[in-house]
Amino acid sequence: MNSARASTARFVATHSVLSLNARHPLVAKSLVDAQEMHRTVMSGFRGWVEDGDRRPRARMGILSTWSVDLKAAALVLVVQSRIPADWARIPREAFTTAPHLITVDRTFRTGEVVGFRTVVNPTRSRPSGRPVSEKARGTRTAHTTPEHVKGWFSRRLQADGEPANAEDGVTRIGATADPSALGIRMLPTVSSAHRDKPLRIGRAEIRGSLTVTDPETLVGALSNGLGHARAYSCGLILTR
Repeated sequence: MNSARASTARFVATHSVLSLNARHPLVAKSLVDAQEMHRTVMSGFRGWVEDGDRRPRARMGILSTWSVDLKAAALVLVVQSRIPADWARIPREAFTTAPHLITVDRTFRTGEVVGFRTVVNPTRSRPSGRPVSEKARGTRTAHTTPEHVKGWFSRRLQADGEPANAEDGVTRIGATADPSALGIRMLPTVSSAHRDKPLRIGRAEIRGSLTVTDPETLVGALSNGLGHARAYSCGLILTR
C-alpha cells in the first residue's frame, strides 16, 4: 500500500511574523480575549472572500500561533495563509518592528526527519449519558496533563504503511515520532466571555522531531492544521 504513495510532496504558504507591543490596547485586548485575537488575525485578510462567507478562515488557509514575553511586554504572532496578508489595519504603533512576510516553499520526502513545534487544543469526548440509540454527542473536554496530551498526539502519528485515517476516524499527520522524546508543556487556557459564544480553550505546546512517512498527508496537516480550535490560534504545525 505504501508503494503507491508519492515519495515527495510540496508545501507552499505565506508566513507573517508580527512583533507586537503587548501594552498597546489592541494587543492587550487580544491577549485577554480569544475572539479578539481571532479578529486581529483575520484583519489581515479583508476582501479575499465575500461578506457572509461561513468558512473564510478555512478557505484562505489561515492558521496562527502566538507567544508572549511578559517581562519584555512583547507578543510574537505567526500567521500562515494561502494568500498574502495586509497588516495595514493594525495601528503602526502596535508594532515593535515591521511585519515580516516569508514565502514558504518546501518539499518533504519520505524518511526525512524534521523538527516541529505546535500549540494544540487536545480534547476528548465525554459520554453524554443519553442512550446510544439517540446518537447524542459527548461533551468535548480538554486534556490537562502532559501524559494525556502525549497520548492524544500519538494517536495522530502515522507509521510507515498506515492509512491517513485511523479506524476510529482520527486523521493522522503523515509522520511518526518517538513519543518518549516529545516535549510537552501545558499552556494557560484562553477564553472569551462573549455572550453569544463563550469560550474556554485548553492548550498545550508539543515539540520534537517527526519522520516523514506519507508526504502528501503531512502537507495536508501543515496546510489545514491539527485538532480543534484552529480559529483560535491552535493547530498550526511549524517545521524547521
